[in-house]
Amino acid sequence: MPSENRSEWLGGGAKPLWAAFALLVVCCVLFLTLNVRGDWQFVLTLRLTKLAALLLAAYAVSVSTVLFQTLTNNPILTPSILGFDSLYIFLQTLMVFALGGIGYTALPPLGKFGFEVLMMLGGSLLLFYTLMKQGGRDLTRMILIGVVFGIFFRSISALLQRMIDPEEFIAAQANMFASFNTLNTDLVGIGLAVAALSAVALARERHRLDVLLLGRSQAVNLGIAYSRLSLRLLLWVAVLVAVSTAVVGPVSFFGLLTAALANYFSPTVRHAVRLPTAFCIGGILLIGGQTLFEHLLGMQGVLSAVVEFAGGFVFLYLIFRKKR
Repeated sequence: MPSENRSEWLGGGAKPLWAAFALLVVCCVLFLTLNVRGDWQFVLTLRLTKLAALLLAAYAVSVSTVLFQTLTNNPILTPSILGFDSLYIFLQTLMVFALGGIGYTALPPLGKFGFEVLMMLGGSLLLFYTLMKQGGRDLTRMILIGVVFGIFFRSISALLQRMIDPEEFIAAQANMFASFNTLNTDLVGIGLAVAALSAVALARERHRLDVLLLGRSQAVNLGIAYSRLSLRLLLWVAVLVAVSTAVVGPVSFFGLLTAALANYFSPTVRHAVRLPTAFCIGGILLIGGQTLFEHLLGMQGVLSAVVEFAGGFVFLYLIFRKKR
C-alpha cells in the first residue's frame, strides 16, 4: 500500500470507522458483563453464543445491503426488493405444508439451512441468466421482475398458510418474523464460516466495487467484466441474506438503516471503509439495543420492532429527500 494511501486509511479517512469499532467493542463488553449473577462461566458461554449470532446478523444484513446498493447504484434499495425475504417465507410455509409441523421441527438445522441457501442461489441465478439471455442487461428490469416474484411468493405463501392446520402452522410462524431475542444459535458456526469467506472475497473485490459506483458504462470502459462481477455480487447477497434470515428471521429495513448511517458517517465512498463501517454500525444497533432491552429495560420492548420502525422512517426520509 502506498504511503499516502496508508496515511489516509489510518488518518481522517478511517476515523469514523475506528470510532464505530471502539463503540462496538464497548457494547460487546457491556452485553457480556452487565448484570451477571452466579456462575460467570455459564453466563458468559450463553452470552458469547448470542453475541456471535448478533454480530453475524449485523454483518450479513449490513454488508448485503451495501453490496446491493452498489450494484444498483441506488441508496434506497435493499435485497428484499428482489423477493429474497418472500422466498424465505415461502420455503418455510412449503416445508410445513409438505412435511407437517412434526416433520418440520424434526429437520436438521444444517440440512434445512443448506436447502434454503441453495434455493436462494438458484433463484438468483435463474433471475440473472434469464435477463442475460433476453438481452436485458440493466438492473432496472431485474428489480421489477424481483418485485413481481416477491408478490408471487407472498401470494402463494398466503394461500398455503390458509390450507395448513393452525396448530402445525405455529411451528413455522416463529421463523417468519425477525426476532433478536430467540436466535437460531445452531447455525452460528457455519454462518461465521460463510461470513469469513465472504469477507475475504469482498476484500479482493473492493477496488472493483469502487469502480461500480461510477455506473455500468464507466465500469465497462475501465475494464470491469460487469456481468460476471454483478453475478458474483448477487450470489454473495443471496448467501448473506440466507444467513441473516436463518439466524434472526427476515428483516426489511434494518439493512437500509445501517447502510444510510454508514453513508452519512463515512467520509469516503471506498468500500474498504464503507463495508466495515456498516458492519460496526449494525453491530452497535443490535448489540447495544439488545443490551438496553435485556439488562436495563427488563425486556419491556421488542428490538426488532424499533429497528424496523427506524429503518422505515429512514426509507421515507431518503425518498422525500431524493424528490427534493
